[in-house]
Amino acid sequence: MKDLFPRETRTAPAKGVLYLQFRINQQRFALDVREVLEVLPRRPLKPIAQAPAWVAGVLAHRGVLVPVIDVSALSFGAPAPARSSTRLVLVNYQGDPLQPGQQLGLILEQATDTLRCQPDEFQPYHLDNGQAPYLGPVLQDERGLLQRICVNDLLPDAVRQLLYPSQNGQVPT
Repeated sequence: MKDLFPRETRTAPAKGVLYLQFRINQQRFALDVREVLEVLPRRPLKPIAQAPAWVAGVLAHRGVLVPVIDVSALSFGAPAPARSSTRLVLVNYQGDPLQPGQQLGLILEQATDTLRCQPDEFQPYHLDNGQAPYLGPVLQDERGLLQRICVNDLLPDAVRQLLYPSQNGQVPT
């Protein structure tokens, strides 16, 4: 049977992507939550000998050894302060095509807010970030600039090989 009064078909506007916001010093950054596996409170870590200072250590989580980096120390040379809002965020790291789907832990300061927006609202800012390829495009809003972090670009090759050796998948301790 046909409707005498056909219903208007409306497509819902795209709601966008959800981003986890965090801070380094007073600067705002964002991670795409589709890369986030779990958000945990900060936990004690086992240090990794001979690793860069921004490699915070290894976390044993649910039977898996997860390397953890301090994004504040990586970006600006100072570790994230120990606050109640500092989180240990587990992400899906795809940095090595031969070992897809590795877990990586990120220590993130003030990782308590989210933002939903369209990915194309982040715009390139035309600076050469050769030393920090993980720093992605920026979004400007009423609170200032928000910069997206690209998880898969966080680790330089040498550090990736240290944290994810090819032999047996074990993290050195």
